Amino acid sequence: MNETTLEVTYVELPAPNLGDTKQFYQRVFGWQWTDYGPTYVAYEVSAGAAIEVGLNGTAQAAPAHEPESENAIGPLVLLSSTNLEQTQDEVSAAGGEIVSAIYPYPGGRRFHFKDPSGNILGVYQPDL
Repeated sequence: MNETTLEVTYVELPAPNLGDTKQFYQRVFGWQWTDYGPTYVAYEVSAGAAIEVGLNGTAQAAPAHEPESENAIGPLVLLSSTNLEQTQDEVSAAGGEIVSAIYPYPGGRRFHFKDPSGNILGVYQPDL
């Protein structure tokens, strides 16, 4: 048996609309970006965290899933929230498009949104 431990440590999103996409995530989630050139930025989720989020200005997002669908095209990145309704309102106010409004799933509730570069992500709130 292989004893190597593998962990997800980096998520990279296509961001052909890099400036607006940076502003969107900064406004909704408070993320502060580090610029690594004109087409690439990254955000370390928290100091010493094992995961970072990158935006690639030269990549293209996959086609979006159907409205009100519970899946996405390609990997689905989920973020957690302690106030799902407030987060959904903040996503909309920052220019994100709600593609699946809040719905229940086993273990909690979530919604999906499209960011300014066309990426589909989800936000969930687990049942307490």
